Amino acid sequence: MKQICVLGLGYIGLPTSSMLAAKGYQVLGVDISQKVVDTINNGQIHITEPDLDLFVRAAVQSGKLRAATAPEASDAFIIAVPTPFKADKKPDMSFVEAATRSLIKCLKPGNLVILESTSPPLTCEKIIAPLIREAGFNPGSDIFIAHCPERVLPGQIMREVVENDRVIGGLTPECAEKARALYSSFVKGQIHTTDSTTAEMVKLVENSFRDVNIAFANELSIICDRLQLNVWELIKLANLHPRVNILRPGPGVGGHCIAVDPWFIVDACPEDALLIKTARLVNDSKPEFVVKKVQQAASKLKDPVIGILGLAYKQDIDDLRESPAVEIARMLKKSEAGRLMVCEPFCHGHSDFDTFALDKVLKEADIILLLVAHQQFRKIDPELLKLKIVIDTCGIW
Repeated sequence: MKQICVLGLGYIGLPTSSMLAAKGYQVLGVDISQKVVDTINNGQIHITEPDLDLFVRAAVQSGKLRAATAPEASDAFIIAVPTPFKADKKPDMSFVEAATRSLIKCLKPGNLVILESTSPPLTCEKIIAPLIREAGFNPGSDIFIAHCPERVLPGQIMREVVENDRVIGGLTPECAEKARALYSSFVKGQIHTTDSTTAEMVKLVENSFRDVNIAFANELSIICDRLQLNVWELIKLANLHPRVNILRPGPGVGGHCIAVDPWFIVDACPEDALLIKTARLVNDSKPEFVVKKVQQAASKLKDPVIGILGLAYKQDIDDLRESPAVEIARMLKKSEAGRLMVCEPFCHGHSDFDTFALDKVLKEADIILLLVAHQQFRKIDPELLKLKIVIDTCGIW
């Protein structure tokens, strides 16, 4: 394989494209946004990720990476498009379907089609394979189909895309081996092969496990508030037990993985995924709990100014996908609890809120609501908070 086409140039597709280009492949990155395509072809990036700009610039300058709005004939196609859920928590697979249809006209026998997008079980078997079969190919023999879910942490993607172990599931064992050959060219971690449906479930199970554990911590924080206990001290003491490792609570759970993936399992097996669904409901309810705490504090003040620190779904990144901080800010704005002053150092402006510099928020706000544990917020002088009402959902102060 020499030519690779990557469909979707977001947080997974662009790093993967640049890494493949660095390994000598001729890579075409495809995105429906002309702005994204132009940005990349200029050797620049449209997302925040350490070292990604260096990889993209080098790949474009070497001629190994270019971007376009439509796929072209290649040896392998990697689908890395969004897989959100709909308003009813059911998977929205329209992007995967559209990407598959767009590449079909470029297919030729012997091609490899890899789904990297996190997807519900049986996506390869019931969505991708039938579309390819409709085009006159025999999936599994004419066209090789595999699923290889990403396992990277925003902020460390360029390192983890290389170092982390990978699970590759093939429609057939031969499909898995074809995909293994491609990934082994840049992955230093171990590569484990299985069937496509198991690989699809692996990613969902990993994030559902984390979601359940976070839900336990978030539920503890609500219980401790009711009992007037310090949840941070409680968890610290409980974790002294050699077989206990309780996670830290927060304002909720965000991001495109943990906040989304468990619903794919619930949708597939609604009568059986009881614990997984309950954990989702607990974590989804946490923003409302935080909003009520702020409203209680604001009700004691005349013309309160509420300083909101952070909108990203986790610390030190610019990713707002499924962010509980954004949800909390929107709920507070709708409730008119007070004048909002939002500070998000990793995002320059937001369509829903007026954003301000940190020093201005700290000076003018009566209530300081910490929603994201950015390093910049960790370094705030405690003296600046002494006369404020502080609601710290992350436990950094």
